[in-house]
Amino acid sequence: MPGRVVLAMSGGVDSSVSAVLLKEQGYDVIGMFMRTGAHSDEPDSRRDNKKGCCSAVDAGDARRVADRLDIPFYALDFEREFNRIIDYFADQYLAGRTPNPCVVCNTWLKFGQLWTFAQQLDADFIATGHYARMVAGPQGPELHKGADPEKDQAYVLYGVRREILGRLLFPIGGFRKEEIRAMARQAGLGAMADKPDSVEICFVPDGDHAKLIRKRRPELATAGNVVDRDGTILGEHDGFERFTIGQRKGLGIATDRKRFVLDILPETRTVVLGDREDLLSQGLTASGVNWLVDRPAAPIRCAAKIRYRHAGSLATVTTTEDGGARVEFDERQSAITPGQAVVFYAGSQVLGGGWIEEGW
Repeated sequence: MPGRVVLAMSGGVDSSVSAVLLKEQGYDVIGMFMRTGAHSDEPDSRRDNKKGCCSAVDAGDARRVADRLDIPFYALDFEREFNRIIDYFADQYLAGRTPNPCVVCNTWLKFGQLWTFAQQLDADFIATGHYARMVAGPQGPELHKGADPEKDQAYVLYGVRREILGRLLFPIGGFRKEEIRAMARQAGLGAMADKPDSVEICFVPDGDHAKLIRKRRPELATAGNVVDRDGTILGEHDGFERFTIGQRKGLGIATDRKRFVLDILPETRTVVLGDREDLLSQGLTASGVNWLVDRPAAPIRCAAKIRYRHAGSLATVTTTEDGGARVEFDERQSAITPGQAVVFYAGSQVLGGGWIEEGW
């Protein structure tokens, strides 16, 4: 037997096919569903029929797949831990930043608590349905992009601890999404093959993050002014948590030309607008950098992604004494956003990443 593996089963097609593949490869598979207390049971038509995860429906789907494959199945309560992630999400917006809860969830829960649970069951590995790949490298296990460029999720995994890389399995990372759905049909998983993908932020299934923040922090007043770069008042807004750097639509005011959000100043509750060219930055500073390779002693050349859908751009990365990094791009980048992650790559390999503090 290759070993025992605890698989995070969300009730979706990706983790379900992961269970099928692991069984076929001879692993002793144990399924685990994370109850978070944040979910939506019904698809939302405004989100192209996508849905939240971690609902009672999802738990039932995951259990049925486990029963069909004859693998043990546990549903564990992570509501308290997940509430920390929602608090982080709200507090980052209220600090004028744009959070990335998927990175935090993967770091704290899926590859933190999941590994702790796996160790209690004497498991050798943990696995998820992420589109990423583990590759044996000259200096040890390496995290690489998934084979499907449209579904690649390596960006949100940069925060995993380097010491557990050798314990990670991503069974579907070498396949494309259409292949995974075909495998689900071939395995007899029925309607699971056509189940909609979950939304990017599972606890905001309707896409209205401002509503969630106001419900979470009802005591805070966040309304203020919208100004241009010179401080001229252009209008008013009902809450700066509705905005993010680079935003053009939904500004709530009439302007004489296309305007973009340049800055969010929570101390004065001010949103600053400007032109597209004003969004360009030569570089950024990052904090809390997590390296999945040996920490570079000298500046390195690599590709850096500043958001999930960013293609990546060539840059020089220099580590700083405070555990952060200074990133200088070959070409200026648009809408570098505090609170988002910057992730470093050598080809398809993830070298590490950190939290964007500011562009310059």
